Amino acid sequence: MKLTEFNPGSGCGCKLGPEALQCILGASGVRSNDFWPQLWVGHEHADDAAVVDLGDGRGLVQTVDFFTPIVDDPYDFGRIAATNALSDVYAMGGKPISALALLAWPIERLPAELAGRVIEGARDVCREAGIPLAGGHSIDIPEPLFGLSVSGIVDKAHLKTNSQAQPGDVLFLTKPLGLGILATATKRGTATDSDREWALETMLTRNDIGPVLAEIPGVHSMTDVTGFGLAGHLLEVASASGLRAELDMARVATYDPERLRALYQQFCLPNLTTTNYRAIQPDSSPMDGYTMAVLCDPQTSGGLLVFARTDAAPHVREALAAKGLNAEPIGRMADFDAGIPRLSFTA
Repeated sequence: MKLTEFNPGSGCGCKLGPEALQCILGASGVRSNDFWPQLWVGHEHADDAAVVDLGDGRGLVQTVDFFTPIVDDPYDFGRIAATNALSDVYAMGGKPISALALLAWPIERLPAELAGRVIEGARDVCREAGIPLAGGHSIDIPEPLFGLSVSGIVDKAHLKTNSQAQPGDVLFLTKPLGLGILATATKRGTATDSDREWALETMLTRNDIGPVLAEIPGVHSMTDVTGFGLAGHLLEVASASGLRAELDMARVATYDPERLRALYQQFCLPNLTTTNYRAIQPDSSPMDGYTMAVLCDPQTSGGLLVFARTDAAPHVREALAAKGLNAEPIGRMADFDAGIPRLSFTA
């Protein structure tokens, strides 16, 4: 049995939708830092990780991320899951220091040796990132799941949160969109070798440019684009910062546009896409079906969304170009106006 056959979702496409998550987090009625003044960042603004004051001007960054298989090769599954989990620390401006594995495995249905390959892939990515995969926890359940809990360190001066974007900030997205559509095509058996190769290479590109960007004066905020799609994660920052966002759709990079549109026309859409769209629709300008498919496409190990002051933008572009990442601005932030949708587009 193929790994991707165990669950209708895959990768970050198996996340709970934004509305369900809001309901769960709001049920307690308690803010995460109400009783913990040493907690710099909690869950209030949907940040990528929690950050705890270490008392010396630095914060301990903590995150956890796991999901169902997005590829059938167990080694690549481990590598993708590890790369994705590390990204949350990078998005906060931090540097990872250690990781723990979270493994759920149907031991009666899949050989233990395959799980070992998953761990091996994750360990190799951690080694490349300069950190140990120091341990973990495993359980036996009907579907395979894997991910990491990652700890990191960030200087308070370089910490980037969702509530720090400013009016006039220029937006950058370091990776093209389309990973969720390609994952769905893979599950349905319609993806080509080129589709799969591009997706794997993109998902395995670490967002370790994050701490570099965080040190550039005028870079105000960062977040990684994952399960809620570009539109969902951009709206999280816009809402947390009290702003609105304007996207230039002509500059939003995707996988081969002709191929991606063909897959869209074949209805290769992840289940989470429509859930994501329902969540953003009240705060968004109208969009056609293909635009919705692109902007609400759940990304697994997607790129960093960077918010930079206008005079910092050339330095951001230079840093991104040096790493071979997307370096073209895709939009800007503006003052919130109740008469204008929080998310709008230009053709």
